[in-house]
Amino acid sequence: MIEIRGTGPAEFTDRLETVMSIYTAAMHPPAEQITGRQAIMRGHGAHPDFRCLFAELPDGTTAGFAYGFHGLPGQWWHDVVYQALQERSGTEVAEAWLGDSLELAEVHVHPDYQGKGIGRALVLALCEGRPERSAVLSTHDHPTAARHLYRSLGFTDLLTQFVFPGGYEHYAIAGAVLPLR
Repeated sequence: MIEIRGTGPAEFTDRLETVMSIYTAAMHPPAEQITGRQAIMRGHGAHPDFRCLFAELPDGTTAGFAYGFHGLPGQWWHDVVYQALQERSGTEVAEAWLGDSLELAEVHVHPDYQGKGIGRALVLALCEGRPERSAVLSTHDHPTAARHLYRSLGFTDLLTQFVFPGGYEHYAIAGAVLPLR
């Protein structure tokens, strides 16, 4: 049985090695990106209303994690996505989705434990009881298990084939009205 346990910024930072181990196993990033990604994650812990969840097995093994925070102007992801959505769909749409949003920054399950409902449990628990009107995220724009999961939870595509500044991979930006269905 998996236990979903919430933590704040301090424990998240203390467990960053575990977080990075799961992230690396799940995402297979190029080695040269790991240090930068770790620094970005550490910085996320300082964002308003940050919350992290760990999915833990009875023996203490961490099978996955998810975290998010209140998205605000001045945060890199928020600003980049807001501008792109505003250019594509107008200010009213950008404000509706990102004006009061929970940014699901990371949701990862170790490959050994994928396909067991852990990702779903993490997303549902992270969104539960949040005061924001929407949840937003970015995910690779391919037909993946993650894309299927997000769609099944009510997330709809806001932008597709989106490339972040300085990047090369295509992402989908998705949003869902809270509370999730």
